Formats: sequence, structure tokens, C-alpha cells
Amino acid sequence: MSRPLPFDCPRGLNRLEAARYIGVSPTTFDKLVTDGRMPRPKEIGARRVYDRALLDSAFDALGEFDVDFTVANEWDG
Repeated sequence: MSRPLPFDCPRGLNRLEAARYIGVSPTTFDKLVTDGRMPRPKEIGARRVYDRALLDSAFDALGEFDVDFTVANEWDG
């Protein structure tokens, strides 16, 4: 389920906006696009634009991390 966005949030996002939208660095975003976990951009004239709806679908398809909360980690304390 997607969360509501501000009315002025565009559907097409540049690379930096797309990375921020899914919550990763631009370098990590590039890796996700390269390995197919995030969609490739659309070309609009000379611009490369990532479709926010496709980003949502790709993000939904990512696997979830299994966290074992019974095991303490070094940051707890």
C-alpha cells in the first residue's frame, strides 16, 4: 500500500529523487537498477526519469529482512 504524497510530488523523479524516495543512497540505487531490483528510467527528451509508480511496485517486490529480536546486538544497551 502506498503512502500519500504531497500534491506537488511529481510522478517522474530524477536519479537523486528516486534514490531518496526509496530511502537509499544514489550509489545503492544505481546498483539496484543495474541488478534489476529497481526499474530502469524512462527517457523524456534528454532527461532520464524514474516512474514513481514503478518504483513503488519494485519496492513492494523486494524481499523482507528476517530479524531475530531474541538475539542481542552490539547497539542495544
